[in-house]
Amino acid sequence: MEAIRYIVDMLLWLLLLAFVLRLLFQLVRADFRDPMADAIVRVTNWLILPFRKVLPPIGKIDTATVVAVLLVAATRTFILMSMAGGGVGDAVAFLRITLLDLVGLVLRVYLFAMLIYWLTSFVSPGGYAPGVRLLAQVCEPILKPVRRIIPRIGQIDFSVLWVSIAIGALLVLLR
Repeated sequence: MEAIRYIVDMLLWLLLLAFVLRLLFQLVRADFRDPMADAIVRVTNWLILPFRKVLPPIGKIDTATVVAVLLVAATRTFILMSMAGGGVGDAVAFLRITLLDLVGLVLRVYLFAMLIYWLTSFVSPGGYAPGVRLLAQVCEPILKPVRRIIPRIGQIDFSVLWVSIAIGALLVLLR
C-alpha cells in the first residue's frame, strides 16, 4: 500500500508542479516560446482552457490558472488524506494543509530554481540557452531587490545565497 500511495503522491505532485510553474511563468511574464514553458502550457491546457471560458482574468492575473492551481492542490490533499485513512474531517484543517503545502511547493521551486540559476552562471556566464533564460526570468525579479541592498563583491554575486537562506528559513517556519 505504501508503494501505491507513493506513486499516487508523486504523480499528483508532478501535476501540481506543472500548474504552479505555469502560474509562476505567467506572474513573471516569462517567454512562453521557450520549449520548457511551452511543454508546461501543453501539459496544463486540458484544465485551464475550459476555466478560461467562464473565468475572465482580473487585471494581469489569470484567474483560470489560479483556480486550477487551487483545485489541483485541494484534490491532491483530499486524495492523500483519504488514502491515509483519516478522511477530510475539519474543513479549516483541510484548507490549512492545502495552502501550506502549496506555499511550501512554491518556496521549494524557487529554492531549486535559484540553485540551478546560480550553477549555470558558472557554467556559461552570459551564454544563451532556452532553459537558462527562463530561469533568469523567474529568478531575477526576486534577486534584483536583494542586489540593491547587497551588491556584488568583485565578480561574485551573493544575492542568490541570501535569497536561498531566506527561502530556507521560510520553509523551516512552515513546518
